[in-house]
Amino acid sequence: MRISARADYAVRAVLELAVRQGGDPVKAETVSAAQGIPHKFLEGILGDLRRGGVVDSRRGGGGGYRLARDPGSITVADVIRAVDGPIVSVRGERPTDLAYTGSARPLLPLWIALRANVRQILEGVTIADIAADALPDPVRALAAEPAAWENP
Repeated sequence: MRISARADYAVRAVLELAVRQGGDPVKAETVSAAQGIPHKFLEGILGDLRRGGVVDSRRGGGGGYRLARDPGSITVADVIRAVDGPIVSVRGERPTDLAYTGSARPLLPLWIALRANVRQILEGVTIADIAADALPDPVRALAAEPAAWENP
């Protein structure tokens, strides 16, 4: 599985908005500078996040972006889906839409299991968790395994 630059930037942008929540709307330029995200690319991402119900925007001199919901109710999966669509796909299709025959038949449950595991992690971590540096214990445990940091 690969996390696209778009998804990585989107999560970082939403996190930046979360830590600035409560004040005035945050300008895209501020998010761009704070997270090192190319401004034009960020504008498209913020548009997708707005259409996905993750952020709200306000135009004008005092305008900018803010989270549309409490950061504790926005999961990493919500953010990724808003900018990239389904979390796990095979050849651009959802695993549940696939059909295999013959010796390849066991692949379908493998892809479904992969999707279930990825969803379990990404749907179990909120933006508030990340902002508070309080990842859920199962995620911390997985990341603490030395093999998790190695590239085979």
